[in-house]
Amino acid sequence: MNDATPTTRSYHIGPHGFIADTLPAGLYLVATPIGNLGDVSIRALQTLAGVNAIYCEDTRVSIKLLDRFGIRNKLKSYHDHNSEHAGHAIISDINAGHAIALCSDAGTPLISDPGFPLVRDCLAAGLKVEALPGASALLPALQLSGFPTDRFCFLGFLPQKHNERLKFLRAVEARTETVVLYESPYRILATLADMQEILGERGVSVSREISKLHEETLRGTSHEIALVLAARPSIKGEFVIVVAAIERPPDIFSDTEIQNAIEAMLTDHTAGKTASLVSKKYGLPRDEVYARILAFKGKA
Repeated sequence: MNDATPTTRSYHIGPHGFIADTLPAGLYLVATPIGNLGDVSIRALQTLAGVNAIYCEDTRVSIKLLDRFGIRNKLKSYHDHNSEHAGHAIISDINAGHAIALCSDAGTPLISDPGFPLVRDCLAAGLKVEALPGASALLPALQLSGFPTDRFCFLGFLPQKHNERLKFLRAVEARTETVVLYESPYRILATLADMQEILGERGVSVSREISKLHEETLRGTSHEIALVLAARPSIKGEFVIVVAAIERPPDIFSDTEIQNAIEAMLTDHTAGKTASLVSKKYGLPRDEVYARILAFKGKA
């Protein structure tokens, strides 16, 4: 599908056909199904059929959604490698009075997917930007985790390099809300091993293939989940990792008690290990404990 493709502004649901209204000029952020194409919203279909052109990461993926619902429209690429050039073209088209849709291969645009620079530039130019709610792996995985959902933070993909990932997880360690992360099937075992090292017995939920035929959620510690996955001949599907919040003890500990614990543990452990042990025991941020250790050593 390319610029020569005729735009009919229509879509089909089963045997029934519908005509989409012409849309005002602007950028429309369209969430697309993460697996089951039946999860698409009627408003998303109306928008994809009604805009002047659709930009997506991979046209070979998005064409499957358009074909399923009988949408014939111009389909163009927008991804990390061409975002600057494509972004200029999109803004030029919107200024010329066109309605443009941006969608991800699966899920919600901008959420660990390309699109932020485009939205920023459109807003700076005073152009209309409209976001259509829809599918995302983030929220279903959070719901399926069994962890509290009243407060959570989403931190996206973990760093690829081992040392950077450990540093990242140390920051996660002291979070007082549920944490949601993304990870690829190629690094999931390495990430779970690092999580076991830093987070210990903290509760973890791992979901993959959400809304697809082989949807699965595993719950337990990082080590327990890693054993299940490692026993398989292959690991497939993008992963959503949900980490339980640190359980802060109800007791209020005095500075003297915490300092005594630090000094006692330093006799048998390194500064880094002591910081981890004390932060877990007293529900304190590891960086805060480590700073106290350095201050103590400086005085000693």
